[in-house]
Amino acid sequence: MDSATAISTGKQILIMDDDDMLRTRLVRAFQVRGYGVVQAASYDEAVDLLHQQHVDFAVVDLNLPGRTGLDFLKTAEKVSPSTRSVVVTGYGSIVSAVEAIKHGAHHYLTKPADADEILAALLSDDPSSLTDSSAFKPQTLAETEWEHIHRILSETGDNISEAARRLGIPRRTLQRKLKKRAP
Repeated sequence: MDSATAISTGKQILIMDDDDMLRTRLVRAFQVRGYGVVQAASYDEAVDLLHQQHVDFAVVDLNLPGRTGLDFLKTAEKVSPSTRSVVVTGYGSIVSAVEAIKHGAHHYLTKPADADEILAALLSDDPSSLTDSSAFKPQTLAETEWEHIHRILSETGDNISEAARRLGIPRRTLQRKLKKRAP
């Protein structure tokens, strides 16, 4: 189905993630499913959108530059209490899941999560799924390290020497880690 044949649901989704590629993919995926979509790369952009228009759903990344996704959840609770939020994070932990739920998240997913999983979480009315330990899949240490290395590498414009300096490891060690396959 392409966006020209999508049936409008009349619902608006806010996608809040600092990863441009992921955010763009989710925007397209939800538009194809008939949702109106607005997007934000930061806390400030997302809060501005909440003040400007009605948002039915929000997909929130926890780790953002500046103010975090948890800060957004706290603000959204006050500004737009009817907005149903799902947290999607690459740095999943039980502590952050509890905090997110405490501050109004309807559900908590770890990356990678596709649009169907996110939509199912947004539309789910089963609160028991929030405490189902099989639904929570924390990243392995190797996955977390891999993602962290690539985030730092991206922040440095793919400058291996600068990324190694920021990571506190020798340049050659970083090069060896980058040659390995993703976990």
